[in-house]
Amino acid sequence: MLYWTLVFLVIAVIAGALGFGGIAGTSAGIAQILFFIFLAFLVISLIAGLFRRAS
Repeated sequence: MLYWTLVFLVIAVIAGALGFGGIAGTSAGIAQILFFIFLAFLVISLIAGLFRRAS
């Protein structure tokens, strides 16, 4: 999932540099959403690992 976040971020940067504002904004929004989903999965995984290790 982090791979796709980076892909959309690169697309946003390239589109922004070439002047495609709509595509850049959409790609940046998708990258931001995917990043926060990845971050939430990371936190859930860390908490689950702590509970699994404690018991």
